[in-house]
Amino acid sequence: MADRMTAPQFLAKKAKGEKLTVLTAYDATFAELADEAGVDAILVGDSLGNVVLGYPTTIPVTLTDIVHHLKAVKRGCHRALVIADLPFGSYQAGVSQAVESAVTLMQAGADAVKLEGDYFDEVTAIVRAGIPVMGHLGFTPQSVNTIGGHRVQGRGDSAAKILSQAQDLEAAGAFGVVLELIPADLAASITSLIKIPTIGIGAGAHCDGQVQVINDVLGLGSKKYRHAGEFLSGRTLIIDAIRQYRLSVSNGEFPTGENSFE
Repeated sequence: MADRMTAPQFLAKKAKGEKLTVLTAYDATFAELADEAGVDAILVGDSLGNVVLGYPTTIPVTLTDIVHHLKAVKRGCHRALVIADLPFGSYQAGVSQAVESAVTLMQAGADAVKLEGDYFDEVTAIVRAGIPVMGHLGFTPQSVNTIGGHRVQGRGDSAAKILSQAQDLEAAGAFGVVLELIPADLAASITSLIKIPTIGIGAGAHCDGQVQVINDVLGLGSKKYRHAGEFLSGRTLIIDAIRQYRLSVSNGEFPTGENSFE
């Protein structure tokens, strides 16, 4: 069995010119599948609020929710770096809260944590505590109410701000940064300017890597997103399989003798 990837190894891939692949996962089954497929990192994202729990935003997701799903993911993953999101309300109150929340996630099995926005003092303090931190800039889902919806960020004059924030995250000790829903040329500029990996989602092809929600990659959702890559028509396949199961039971074709015991 290969050794588990570490944050320093993840960071070093940029210098080697190796693209990084990250997938979200929220349970042991999908974590095992993503791990076996060879992704570099699995993100236990607060997107579980939308994808698994059915919330309209990530805002209701709690630290307890993340811990629950993180433990499941860690049981299914043996090689990839496991990164856990710090959810809304778990770090915004200040440095002490941020460090305490990050410690909770590490004790639950995370190899690193991720937080959104320009919380540079918090990043510095978490790193000082011995915890690898990934940043998240551009569209930050936890700020959806102040942003006014799922909107592309970094157009026009605001591009300089995001570029500066990326530099500040690097200076604070982050080992990488997610760039979400920003223009491709801005993402390319950031990627060339900083030494830590940029992980894009809706940020173009010039980032050092990409992150996708596993349900989108497998085509499980009822909605399609421009920033998402669908590599399987999973929703159609699963519905067809369940329909076949229902018909087999209704017609008396299942179970058979092979599914029964004496």
